[in-house]
Amino acid sequence: MALRHAVLAALLDGEYSGYQLAKAFDVGVANFWHALPQQLYAELTRLEKEGLVAGRQVVQETRPNKRLFTVTDAGLAELEQFAAAASKPSFVRDDLLVKVQAADRIGTGPVIEQLEERAAVAEGKIELFGKLLRQMRGAADEDEFLRHGRRIGPYLTCLRGLAFEKDNRDWCRRIAAVLRERQSDRAALT
Repeated sequence: MALRHAVLAALLDGEYSGYQLAKAFDVGVANFWHALPQQLYAELTRLEKEGLVAGRQVVQETRPNKRLFTVTDAGLAELEQFAAAASKPSFVRDDLLVKVQAADRIGTGPVIEQLEERAAVAEGKIELFGKLLRQMRGAADEDEFLRHGRRIGPYLTCLRGLAFEKDNRDWCRRIAAVLRERQSDRAALT
């Protein structure tokens, strides 16, 4: 997947400025695709040149003018073509896992600390995803929303983010506990 597809998918929810798109990425898209605001602005420029998004200037009296972007028919066709293509398997690339891999041969104190920090960050994201899911479905319960909701794509990706962060939190807590126990067992032997 390229950033272009994530941007096109995010723009399906409406007309966004580059700033609004960056905020939308921070909240919803970041659970499966990370991009810096500068990358988003550059991608919007490329997509507009290619005719995949249309931009329009909005004149503001008390603020600088802004450009709003929407997906064009060509952009929607690009997304449809992308959706039809086979997806590559995902993989994990995480420096914390390298540290855990080496835990038998290195001091584990800093690794335990980083695992606990990662678990705390995951807990914060779990709370955020829960809030987002409740906002998206409104008064509907989840089953009702999934059957009859107007746009469920963002909800489904948020569910994936929630599951990922719960698993990440639980794994980090477990591994920190294992390493802490091994550390105290070694200390008892010396």
